[in-house]
Amino acid sequence: MADTVIARKPGEGDAFWMLGGLYEVKAAGSETNGALTIMEMTIPVGGGPPSHTHPGGESVYVLDGTIRFHIGQETVEGGPGSFFYIPEGTWENFEPTSTARVLVIYNPGGMDEFFAEIGERAPAHQPPSAAPTDLSMLIAAADRYGMRMRDLT
Repeated sequence: MADTVIARKPGEGDAFWMLGGLYEVKAAGSETNGALTIMEMTIPVGGGPPSHTHPGGESVYVLDGTIRFHIGQETVEGGPGSFFYIPEGTWENFEPTSTARVLVIYNPGGMDEFFAEIGERAPAHQPPSAAPTDLSMLIAAADRYGMRMRDLT
């Protein structure tokens, strides 16, 4: 099924709960012949990821809400319509300052496998369990996907 046409309506495709947010796969790396992964993320205030790097580029487009993006040594605020590109190996993280919905494109693809491993599957987009994300497990898994993460504890 690699490198085929993908047409998904809202609520279709794999989705995962992680760090209090819903991470929806719009296009998986396995569907794009490894070219890219596209995710839509709905993340509450305080639900952003720890500081990390990626083995490829990451593009983030803010659809709704507001975020504070920490990219390298810079901090940039963004709202609907804001766009960020983060090159490979750049330390970054963002924190929603209101519930935010963002479209994220990872190049090359495959990052969806990280979310599938770490996240809690969200069948029919049902609410997550009450258990918080195990950050030590998240940090350990990141390495398998070429990411580096800083432990915030």
